[in-house]
Amino acid sequence: MKFTKMQGIGNDYVYVDCTEQELKDPAGTARYVSDRHFGIGSDGLILICRSDRADFRMDMYNADGSRGEMCGNGIRCVGKYVRDYGLTGKDEITVETLAGIKYLKLYVEDKKVSKVQVNMGEPILAPELIPVKAEKEPVVQEPIEVCGREWKMTCVSMGNPHAVVFLDTPVKEFALEEAGPFFERHERFPKRVNTEFIRVLSKDRMEMRVWERGAAETWACGTGACAAVVAANLNGLCGRDVTVELLGGDLEIEWREADNCVYMTGAAVTVFDGEIVLPEGME
Repeated sequence: MKFTKMQGIGNDYVYVDCTEQELKDPAGTARYVSDRHFGIGSDGLILICRSDRADFRMDMYNADGSRGEMCGNGIRCVGKYVRDYGLTGKDEITVETLAGIKYLKLYVEDKKVSKVQVNMGEPILAPELIPVKAEKEPVVQEPIEVCGREWKMTCVSMGNPHAVVFLDTPVKEFALEEAGPFFERHERFPKRVNTEFIRVLSKDRMEMRVWERGAAETWACGTGACAAVVAANLNGLCGRDVTVELLGGDLEIEWREADNCVYMTGAAVTVFDGEIVLPEGME
């Protein structure tokens, strides 16, 4: 299987061009290639496919083989891939995902895409659509008991579910690996949840670490950064145009009042191309 390893501010995936081929077992392939000791090493697998509804379709699988609806850092790399590898000559494309069709603007320098802006759509605040078990809408500063203590969460879906928790201390000091797994599989989240732990630094800047559903801690999460800005704004902690500092770098997030959509802008980087022999039945 030919592949390309790419990363968006440290959120790394294995990308496969499936416009002319098909994988028999994408979930198993995701688990195999994502292993950082015996595989390629990644946060998951992303397949670039043909679409009847958009220019391309993105099929995303987490490192544990579970299907993901959407990945903000991943879709930026899809935009870079299709332009850099000659699958399109456009500077603006549409990509079909399980979270709907997303609109991408590609910024090209020296014939290569350097960064991508994605219209991530409108944030979803209805509890049953996130989904989260809660009685009020929106779910803002809702108490939740995790690891024997009460936390306050604000819940947002950007096509996938997020619970945002605000901290008073630097995020690098937070014991993410202790709380993250228990948030992810808490009974109040029917489809599990991505959890963002945020410290707001100013009205236009915040820092964030994330425990991703099906992938543990990742260096970045595009949908999570979008959800964090929406959540912080709902809590009156920041404005609508915010720089989010993640372990792998910064994302520019804008929640526009004009169309209620969230726009994410960030880098997309090709790491290397390769070829791997898959176990029998996966190819």
